[in-house]
Amino acid sequence: MKKITTALLAAGLVLSASACSASQQLSTADTCARVKAVISNPTNTSDKTGTIRVANQLRPIAVVSSDELKPTLKTLVDYLDETSKDNPDKAKLASMQTDYQNAGANFTKYCGQQ
Repeated sequence: MKKITTALLAAGLVLSASACSASQQLSTADTCARVKAVISNPTNTSDKTGTIRVANQLRPIAVVSSDELKPTLKTLVDYLDETSKDNPDKAKLASMQTDYQNAGANFTKYCGQQ
C-alpha cells in the first residue's frame, strides 16, 4: 500500500509540475505590450548593464511571443548579447546590423512606434 501511495504521489507531482511549466503563446498585441514595457522602463539604460538587463527581460517574452514577433525578438536578443560582451566582435556586429534594423522595422510594423 505504501508503494502505491508513493507512486501515485510521484505521478501527481510530475503531472502538476508539467502543467505549471506549460507555456502559453502570447498574442501579437500582448507580445507588443510586454516588449514596450521592457523598452520603456527607465532603469533599462543604453549602457552595458542596461543592455544586458533588456536582453534578459526580453528572453522569456521571446519564448512565448507570437509567431509574427518570435524571429524579431530572437534577432534583438542576439544583437544585444553581442553588443554587451566585453569585447564584441566588430565584424559579427556589422553583419548583424541589417538584421537588427529589419527586426526594428518588423517590430514597428506589428507594434507601432515606441
